[in-house]
Amino acid sequence: MILPDSTTPEPGGTLDKLANYTGTVPWSYLAPHQTTGSLYFVDPSLKLEVVGAAISENNAEQVKAWLKSGDLVKIEEIHAAQWTDMAKEFEALVVSPFVLCRQV
Repeated sequence: MILPDSTTPEPGGTLDKLANYTGTVPWSYLAPHQTTGSLYFVDPSLKLEVVGAAISENNAEQVKAWLKSGDLVKIEEIHAAQWTDMAKEFEALVVSPFVLCRQV
């Protein structure tokens, strides 16, 4: 019998479920989340679903590592200002109470 390793998502597992909640949205959808401090930018080298799974599974060590390396960044006002007047779209994933995003 072959057992899946930790990088192989189980069908119907957390990664698959989160993938169903990932979509493209305009900045106007994300802006309110930035003002509440719940919006995070995910580096393009990472999948939103992987970061979302780490958050939903309370994998604090991994999340701290991404925050420290800059692969996961809390969106502050200075970041938001650059997108306010632009028609940019973002890939986004809600993992309550957080919203993960990256520019498309």
